[in-house]
Amino acid sequence: MKKIFSLITVIVLSLSFSIGQTGENPKPKTDNKSAEISFEKTEYDFGLIPYKGDGTCEFVFKNTGKKALVLTNVKSSCGCTIPTWPRNPIEKKKKESIKVKYDTKRQGKFHKTITVYSNAINSPIKLTIRGEVAKPSAEEMKKLKIEREKRLELQKKRQAERRQKRQQEQTPPVQKSKRLPETK
Repeated sequence: MKKIFSLITVIVLSLSFSIGQTGENPKPKTDNKSAEISFEKTEYDFGLIPYKGDGTCEFVFKNTGKKALVLTNVKSSCGCTIPTWPRNPIEKKKKESIKVKYDTKRQGKFHKTITVYSNAINSPIKLTIRGEVAKPSAEEMKKLKIEREKRLELQKKRQAERRQKRQQEQTPPVQKSKRLPETK
């Protein structure tokens, strides 16, 4: 009896599982009363940027829904990429933009993502920036070398001061002892 019950349970579960699997992801239900965000473009290619050059771009979007759009958060994949976005609700059919600044003091190629979270039915949306920061000029390299040497010198000085302070804290102060009278 237990074997038959177990067998029936397994068959029912496997059938219900296989019927529930259609192989396609369901599309989000479009609500005529929801906010929806549409970007003019979701990728920006800086190309080759000079070292310490302008690493800012703008992603323009529009609220194509029927309800006010509220951006709840905009996160970048790295601390070298800083997004700024409107904090107020964006009414239907209005345009706004998200500004993104990349730190161009980092030499080499980059590919970063910015994720936009909102009350829109198509949230979250990923934006992408890419490009390459050129090598610094010879003059800039000299300045960087001097700055690096100054930082190292200051770091060594602070380490020596901390070491000296620790030694002073660990060593008890020397007390002068009274001399005993000489005995003959």
